[in-house]
Amino acid sequence: MSFRSSLPVTYLLVSVVAATQARLPGLPGPGRFLANEGSAGSYTIPLKRRVPREALSLSQLRTRLRHGQRRAQGAARRPTASPVHAGSQASEYYGILSVGSPPQDFEVVFDTGSGNLIIPSTTCKSDACSMHRRFNRSMSSTAQDIAFADAPDDQVPPDGDRDVVTITFGTGEISGVFVKDHLCLGDICTHGDFIAVTEETEQPFSLVPFDGIFGLGLPQMSQAPHFNVFDCMIRDKVLKKNLFSVFLAQNDEEESEISFGEYKASRMVGELFWVPVSNPGYWQGEMQDVTI
Repeated sequence: MSFRSSLPVTYLLVSVVAATQARLPGLPGPGRFLANEGSAGSYTIPLKRRVPREALSLSQLRTRLRHGQRRAQGAARRPTASPVHAGSQASEYYGILSVGSPPQDFEVVFDTGSGNLIIPSTTCKSDACSMHRRFNRSMSSTAQDIAFADAPDDQVPPDGDRDVVTITFGTGEISGVFVKDHLCLGDICTHGDFIAVTEETEQPFSLVPFDGIFGLGLPQMSQAPHFNVFDCMIRDKVLKKNLFSVFLAQNDEEESEISFGEYKASRMVGELFWVPVSNPGYWQGEMQDVTI
């Protein structure tokens, strides 16, 4: 399945795919962060797959800001969620993202139901955060603390205030502050804003193997401009084509993958066709009928 973002209409590219994947090269090392910026390319990331023990929904349900607070205070409130049957199918696919200079690597779940990049920070002391890799802002020479989402390039002044955002998902909730830094998926690099988590609920984040969430929803799902990493890639013209594509394997014997900047004809067993998005924000299209 492939996705393309362009103006004025956004389209969802639908395909049926089946193939195996060769091993891919490793991640970029220090000094290579923006080597590809300004030149178009593509990169494929191998994905790990997981069948969750219980249902997990990362679709954004609600976002709220606490203006002018220097840090989150109090525990993140646990939302009430409707029971969902987890089933036996893999529903979590995650891979490697590098943040900062020098790079700090994180395993992130690629989530089309949300629109922000969310990474635990070292200021988060909860058990759920401590179980995962956390972003150390002081270790990145390119990190900038951002005060307000609607001013994504304005840094927090000395002793200045900053917004704290709380995002409620289908299961779980996080609170965090805004940081801007270099972001790399393999050799595809950009710079953008993300949410550095200061608090998160134990459920479900203590149960997941990945560190953070890479939101692949459309910009309407993002906190503000520059918070949608895929849009940042388009802005910086680092993609050969302004699309990403996904191959989800049926079992662990073959590798799932996500490609940025291309789709692979070798994965396809049918023709591609473009479908207009019917609900901006989500990659949602209208279905005319179903034949079984």
